[in-house]
Amino acid sequence: MNAPTTTSADGDRSGDSAGGDRDAGWFGRNPRQHQGEAARDQGEVPRETASRVPGRPFTPVRPVGSGADRTRTAPEPPARTRASGSVPAPEDMSDAALLRRTMAEIEPIADKVTSHFYALLFLRHPDLRALFPAAMDAQRDRLFGALLAAATHAEDTETLTTYLSHLGRGHRKYGTLPEHYPAVGECLIGALSRHAPRTWGPRTEAAWVGAYTTISQIMIDAAAEDELRAPAWWQAEVVAHEMRTPDIAVVTVRPDQPYPFLAGQYTALETPWWPRVWRHYSFASAPRTDGLLSFHVKAVPAGWVSNALVHRARPGDVIRLGAPTGSMTVDHHTDNGLLCLGGGTGIAPIKALVEDVVRHGRRRSVQVFYGARRGHDLYDIETMLRMQRSHPWLSVRSVVDDGHGGTLGDRLPEAVREYGPWHAYDAYLSGPPGMIRRGVDTLLGIGVPTHRIRHDSIEELVGARN
Repeated sequence: MNAPTTTSADGDRSGDSAGGDRDAGWFGRNPRQHQGEAARDQGEVPRETASRVPGRPFTPVRPVGSGADRTRTAPEPPARTRASGSVPAPEDMSDAALLRRTMAEIEPIADKVTSHFYALLFLRHPDLRALFPAAMDAQRDRLFGALLAAATHAEDTETLTTYLSHLGRGHRKYGTLPEHYPAVGECLIGALSRHAPRTWGPRTEAAWVGAYTTISQIMIDAAAEDELRAPAWWQAEVVAHEMRTPDIAVVTVRPDQPYPFLAGQYTALETPWWPRVWRHYSFASAPRTDGLLSFHVKAVPAGWVSNALVHRARPGDVIRLGAPTGSMTVDHHTDNGLLCLGGGTGIAPIKALVEDVVRHGRRRSVQVFYGARRGHDLYDIETMLRMQRSHPWLSVRSVVDDGHGGTLGDRLPEAVREYGPWHAYDAYLSGPPGMIRRGVDTLLGIGVPTHRIRHDSIEELVGARN
């Protein structure tokens, strides 16, 4: 299944679009993880551990721009006055407040600011261009989203540290080195100072320099810690390629070295045909004794990676895998039932969760609702029904759109409402963002507590501004 953080052109998170990647490359997705994903993310560096890891050397950020540019910036805003006009109200001059003011000023011109940043970066440091994908549209959105997230969560140390540690580990597969960070920071400060004249000044500049230095050091330390236990990426040979529909393929690969992951997680894939373009896909099975990994891939219009994997990849081709991530995993310390909603190729991680329950040998109720827009899109229904026949604790129900203007986001959650009750179940959702949103609302409406609802559609559902 496609990345829980990537929306395809047809609204199904089962492929990729030409600019829709939300992978963590030179800034990535929003730090606000759903249902404690960060705390459960495999390979996370606890703060107490990170503090003991020797940090890599980091060069302080130097502001970029001519003296004329920097003297043009406005002084710090004066203190506001109360409504009476007599007693000045104290102005919040904390670093977090200054960061937020800058972001509020540049938000209407975010495209212009990020374009200026990348122009500065590639002009002053042309060697860094090779670290970025050919198409930069997604990069501009990604940078602004990350800056907004950092400003929003500047005072939430735990959330921000977890987010940045994840980014630091993810950046390893791009070839990012500690010495690259100062160049990025200098050009970032240069772009902000030019386009935020109302809020920019010595105090604001100091706040951004301090914030970026802290951000960079967390990411550098996380990467250094991760380097001790895992490669930056894995080479994986395609050993099987099975077309299930004209646009859906099951791709099975053999990593070149052991690849540890948990059922329900996902990873990033890069093909040899589109270097530096990574897309997320969920594992379609629990860990196997033969070490093979399978992915369900749907080709979507303008999907660079998805079309390559579906229509071009063949046995013998070699792709690259990033590290596993995600928290939509089974808690094997409880006997709670599993309520699983899988839409489209979102059935892939659901199938992996069922296999995981089988592997642990505990009889617990698992209720699967498998949805699709049309009957022939239930490409893995026979596999799920075979599993149901082998395991009496497993129930599989298919849900197909009736074709009268409804969507999978309407039909599948409504079908779940008809059964139950679900108070004793942990819920897992995987599929198109609309289905996830409607599914969460439905489950909350029938009394399933928030902490028992799990999914990985972070960016579409939460968004950096929340």
